[in-house]
Parts: sequence; C-alpha cells; structure tokens
Amino acid sequence: MKIAVSGKGGVGKTTFVAALAKVFAEGGKKVIAIDADPVSNLGMTMGIKNASEIVPISQMKDLVKERMGTTSEEGYGKIFKLNPLVSDLPDKYSIDCEGIKLMVLGAIKRGGGGCACPESTLLRTLLSHLILQRDEVVIVDMEAGIEHLGRATVRAVNALIVVVEPGSKSIQTAFHVKKLADDIGLKSIYAVGNKVSADEHRTLIEKGLNGIPVLGFISYNDKIMQTDILGKAAFTDNAQLLLEVGQIKNKLEACLKGK
Repeated sequence: MKIAVSGKGGVGKTTFVAALAKVFAEGGKKVIAIDADPVSNLGMTMGIKNASEIVPISQMKDLVKERMGTTSEEGYGKIFKLNPLVSDLPDKYSIDCEGIKLMVLGAIKRGGGGCACPESTLLRTLLSHLILQRDEVVIVDMEAGIEHLGRATVRAVNALIVVVEPGSKSIQTAFHVKKLADDIGLKSIYAVGNKVSADEHRTLIEKGLNGIPVLGFISYNDKIMQTDILGKAAFTDNAQLLLEVGQIKNKLEACLKGK
C-alpha cells in the first residue's frame, strides 16, 4: 500500500504518519516512512536519537553529483541525467527504527513550477521508484500540498490522507489539497480529524469536509507533548493513539477494498 499524507502545518500530520507506520509495522508489514516535508521532523517524531543530524538526500552533494552528473551549486543550465539510478538508495540511506525504515528526502522544489534542477529531479525519481516499484507499505509525509506527486506516480498512490484539526483554516487547506489532487487525477482522497476533544469538533470537521470522506478521529492527547519534551517516539506508551490510528488504518483498508 502506498499512502501520501498532507495537511496544514501544525495539525499533527507527522505524528499521524509516525503512528500509522508503527501500526502497520506491528501488523507484520514492512514499512518505509518517507519524510518529504522541507521541515524534516519525522525522525524526531519516531524517536530516533540525533535525528536532527540526519542529512537529507537533497543535501548529499557527492551523491547528487554521482547520480546526476552535476549539482545546482555548479550552476544552472548544465546537462544532467533525467533517469538516474535510485533503486539502491532506499537500502543504503534508510534508517531502521521501531521496525520501520525512515528516509529523509529534504526539500523538493515545486514540480509544477518548472524546476529542473538536479536535486529535485533525483528526489522525484526516487519517490517515483518508492511508490511504483517497492513492495513495502510506503507512507509519505508531505508538506501542505502534493507537489511531490507527479502524474506518472499518482496512479500508484492508493490514498491521499489530509490531516485536519478543528478550525476553518485547516479545513480550507484540505479542499486546496483536494483540488490539486483532482487536477492530476488522484481520486482516493480521505481526511483524518486530529486534536479532537469534543463532539462539536467531530461535527465541525465532518460538516466542513462535505465531499471528503473522514476515516476517523484522533483525540487531543497530552502524552504526545510529553514524548516530544522527552525526545521519545510520539506513540511511546500511548495505547490510545495507536488504537485510534489502528481504527483509521482498518477503515482505510475497508474503503480501498470496496473500490
């Protein structure tokens, strides 16, 4: 299964990705979690020690030059490879944690903005390989958009999940993401409500997201902040979080099975 996760900054998107990866791994699945958000926090959220020292693929200058023939620092306009070798990168540059492989891609330039730099081409090729050719569960933590997903890879994405918190700005972002997804033909779009502490929050999200199926809700959870302070994985000793995310996973699988 290939899952892309998006959402407005601060809604708990990365926490959801970490917990979803954990739930799949506990179910016996091989999982690769991809940090494709320019603000790379997935490693810390998974409890990886010294996660801030992980060098994103986009910043590995020697690797970029080896695979692409040049780097952006050497100047734009130079010829570089359009189909670089990437099949070995997931095993070489992933970090094992809690039975999950983590890859940190770093910033990906806007695919629709005409960017044709070596780094962005390498990352998009790598992401395409992960989605199209790997047999693990792949979960991609994206920024508030889907610029990472090209038209060639979108057909292999089983679901795009937008994480939403109670609030009009978050809901508006969900519809923005849906429009972008519709434009490139991605139809399996779902939402997850996060930081929910009252029935009116659930109602607000469900009514506000009219037309976007809601897979479930994650309750407001003080333990997540505590683990952040302690530098532990967000799901550490948090049975409630894993239970709720597990229910969301089951709902997603049921929805996709019915298609």
